[in-house]
Amino acid sequence: MCGIVGYVGQREVVPLLMDGLRRMEYRGYDSAGVVAVQDGEFQTVKAEGKLDRLKEKLEKHPLTGHYGLGHTRWATHGAPSERNAHPVVDSRRRLALIHNGIIENFLPLKKRLIAEGWTFSSDTDTEVVANLVSSYLDGDLKAAVARAVAELEGMYAFAVVSTETDGQEIVAARQGPPLVIGLAQEEQFLASDPAALLAYTKDVIFLENGDIARLTPAGVEAWDRKGQRVERAVQHLNWDPIQAEKGGYKHFMLKEIHEQPQAVQDTFAGRVDFERAEILFDTVKVTKEELARVERLHLLACGTSWHSALVGKFLIEDIARVPVEVDYGSEYRYRDPIVSDRVLAVGISQSGETADTVSAMEAARERGARLFAVCNVLGSQATRISEGVIYTNAGPEIGVASTKAFTTQLVALYLLALYLRQVRQGHLERHYLDDLSRLPQAVDDVVRRQEQHMDELARRYHKSQNFLYLGRGINYPIALEGALKLKEISYIHAEGYPAGEMKHGPIALIDENLPVVAIATGDHVAEKVKGNMQEVKARDGVVIALTDHDPEELGGIADEVIEVPSLSPHLQPIVNVVPLQLLAYFIGVRRGADVDQPRNLAKSVTVE
Repeated sequence: MCGIVGYVGQREVVPLLMDGLRRMEYRGYDSAGVVAVQDGEFQTVKAEGKLDRLKEKLEKHPLTGHYGLGHTRWATHGAPSERNAHPVVDSRRRLALIHNGIIENFLPLKKRLIAEGWTFSSDTDTEVVANLVSSYLDGDLKAAVARAVAELEGMYAFAVVSTETDGQEIVAARQGPPLVIGLAQEEQFLASDPAALLAYTKDVIFLENGDIARLTPAGVEAWDRKGQRVERAVQHLNWDPIQAEKGGYKHFMLKEIHEQPQAVQDTFAGRVDFERAEILFDTVKVTKEELARVERLHLLACGTSWHSALVGKFLIEDIARVPVEVDYGSEYRYRDPIVSDRVLAVGISQSGETADTVSAMEAARERGARLFAVCNVLGSQATRISEGVIYTNAGPEIGVASTKAFTTQLVALYLLALYLRQVRQGHLERHYLDDLSRLPQAVDDVVRRQEQHMDELARRYHKSQNFLYLGRGINYPIALEGALKLKEISYIHAEGYPAGEMKHGPIALIDENLPVVAIATGDHVAEKVKGNMQEVKARDGVVIALTDHDPEELGGIADEVIEVPSLSPHLQPIVNVVPLQLLAYFIGVRRGADVDQPRNLAKSVTVE
């Protein structure tokens, strides 16, 4: 969730960079840095910690120049430290680069560059990009960036300046995380968030995925992923403060759905050593030896978080081979649960203040359980009473109906399952991390490809009075979550059900007026779900199939097909839920509901 800012023009660059970073400090607290180019040389100051540390260092060591870059970091590869802070300078000191995202193939690129004589002084994947671009640099910075991005895999946004180009120039590239360019007379701006630019200009260009842009005082040029010159539309932002908070989206819920690729990345950022295949938790006080003694887990939650706990049961039992019980927080302490010091109780709550969940956690602790929390809010009650916390790092979630908090909880529980396996057997198999690095891009693909499609489905089905959602195995909780989102946002009655149980009751409801959303992904149970879809069609029901298979396989069965990328079965639910969030959102909008603040609901239920 790093913040990027850049400026090229006639003014002193450092005050502008610092102002932009201040407006984006929410995007990273681990370190910050700036680089100014003056007389063909880099002037760089970096500091570990929050932005005030960088400000203090700049007061003692002021920089000067008329173009440069600034960065605030949320650690991904490499621990939070000044050594790993951005801007990163290549080993031959020809360019400085700032970066947001994850380079999935950084290890093979790093090995190749080392063999070619390039050296590395940090633990970051960013330094791989810096050295790679520099390896192609021959006077044309844009050409070097274009050759480098052709080899990069993953989601990234970066900007680079060089001492070996004529005049003032910034080159930027985007593939996933946002980049916006601000336009002004004889000066140009660059940032991750338009809110950082509004004090200087409201005329902006939003770069598309695959774009490369060159900024000079005279103007901006852009090229698409095919290398063709493109003219991206200039938008004039007449935003009030609330609109700025919404990032230009009509509703917070839609904004937060779009933030999920970054949010899921930020949840595993800094906690996964892809090179060593290791999970790193620095907010867990329980020793590995104590965790290895755990015989059962109790997952405690309410609402959407309870659905994430159900997914967590599948993850932990399958990966770590530890039995798991899932309880509603509101029911747990009233059933006199069997608890001992061999039980690890995990409270799951976006706010960390949900009264029922916190009470259940305290009840487990009183009976001798060790206590963990999966939470999004630093210092909340759930985190204060726990011996270990896995923060979801989703950022503020304003919409009452949870979206990015849910998907990041699933990532956090996946990390917990991997950590327990690692602790219990002394190592972790690398294949568990292969699709994790692909996950942010897969979520981004779903959001971009399915947004318009879900709006079209909403137009066709928003007048329906009932919906049925079906899923099997690890996707049964996703059916529950899809139904809950529709109930919360549109006030349509919806039920989530195990697909195999449909014939034991809900099949009586099926007629030509009932849309049935069937989740048919993976190989293990997809064929079984297709059989359930046949049963729906035989009774004139409307089948909406969500699948990672070839849509042709569903010919004659499905009335509508929602395609999603294919990932490992453990991570597939995170991808599957995204189009269901979008469908609920667009149906709610078409029905005139207040999707950000649905009636009778509160964001955090702090009373029993």
